[in-house]
Amino acid sequence: MSTDEHVAPADDAADAGSAVDDVADRDTSARSAWSVLRPLVLRLHFYAGVLVAPFLLIAATTGLLYAGSYQAEKLVYGHELRVEAGDTKLPLSRQIDAARKAHPEGTISAVRPSPDDTATTRVMLSGVKGVAEGHTRAVFVDPYTAKVRGALEQYGSTGALPLRTWIDEFHRDLHLGQSGRLYSELAASWLWVITGGGLLLWFARRRNKRSAAETAAPATGRRRTLGLHGGLGVWVAAGLFFLSATGLTWSTYAGANVTDLRSAVNQSTPAVASGLTGEHAGHGAMPGMDMGGSGGGGHKATDVGYDAVLKAARAKGLGDPVEIVPPSGPSAAYTVSQIQRSWPEKQDAVAVAPATGEVTDTVRFADYPLLAKLSRWGIDLHTGILFGIVSQLALAALALSLILLIVWGYRMWWQRGRAGAFGRPLPRGAWRQVPGYVLAPLAVGAAVVGYYLPLLGIPLAAFLAVDIAAGRIAARRG
Repeated sequence: MSTDEHVAPADDAADAGSAVDDVADRDTSARSAWSVLRPLVLRLHFYAGVLVAPFLLIAATTGLLYAGSYQAEKLVYGHELRVEAGDTKLPLSRQIDAARKAHPEGTISAVRPSPDDTATTRVMLSGVKGVAEGHTRAVFVDPYTAKVRGALEQYGSTGALPLRTWIDEFHRDLHLGQSGRLYSELAASWLWVITGGGLLLWFARRRNKRSAAETAAPATGRRRTLGLHGGLGVWVAAGLFFLSATGLTWSTYAGANVTDLRSAVNQSTPAVASGLTGEHAGHGAMPGMDMGGSGGGGHKATDVGYDAVLKAARAKGLGDPVEIVPPSGPSAAYTVSQIQRSWPEKQDAVAVAPATGEVTDTVRFADYPLLAKLSRWGIDLHTGILFGIVSQLALAALALSLILLIVWGYRMWWQRGRAGAFGRPLPRGAWRQVPGYVLAPLAVGAAVVGYYLPLLGIPLAAFLAVDIAAGRIAARRG
């Protein structure tokens, strides 16, 4: 064997050793960086967990109720919602006339024809005395007999009836109006931060356990609670991130920023053009005028009526369920929109000229910009509509998991106390130990995120101010 052949294995061994050293150096560097950041992450997780968790607990509890509200609605309002299947459905105009005869109050704001063989038709009335602003009175009509089966207050694009409306508003704003929505936005703004911090702490703990070759001795006390809290948190983290992101999309302040961003990049949700021009303009019904099969009122000769409008929409491929909105003025068209938000989504829409029954504009869900589609899917999944009872069960499981995480988190705080010092806080000053080259970009990133998520940024600044002030007071006393 030549000398070269003897040298080669030594070189290989040196290269392997060098590679091992490089990996070790990188590992040591990562550990060193984490050892500096860990106290900061831990303290942020502690502050947010203690102070924001009550809002998260309310959101999770009310969200659990909302997850079950769809099935409860079907049971409570079964008489209004369902009928026995008949042979032939009556013309839509006759059903609307029956609804108006029983309930002449207000004006028709929309009509939802029976979407299947056992569903009633809904005629929605706006401007009804005693009905809350932004709500309508829904009159339920048997499509086979035109018999009115009842009338209930309705809210929102999903057609929520009183029970689900009450739960929805409880979850959204605690029945406190616009100011009450701040609680849910605060919860959504912090949920992803608390979840992300918890994940970092859990993975670091798992890594330390492996490197220390800990025994499999059964955990007890606070260590056991920590294991339950961390383990469940890892399993549901993706779902919690999703709830946070989708909850923010229609919140007051962060939601407005999301809408502005989508508009700036041309990703807004398109709307069908209901205004009429040229030969179609000026021939519709006046605002607030009810239209029956032939138009109604003094505009019978210039309005084709709901049946013809529905037929025109069907010809463009708009299958059930649909909602028909009458013209808002003499130069406006009917709009017919698909309202199915379960999978697959049906969100196509058309505008129909009242004088001719001609379709003047069409918008297809397939042509929506990507962010508009993602927003629609995200909201519908968040509200438990997209996959029906499957997503409702998943949301209920997520809500229960979040409740358990909060309870275990507070229990750990309790178990952490010593000599009667309930909830002994973590040592202060963690941020001062972070190197400037790491702290500076973190501060800039936090400022940018806080600007777009003000109910994250403002409390974060408050946490920091309180922490600094408390530290200075303690130092002076010392």
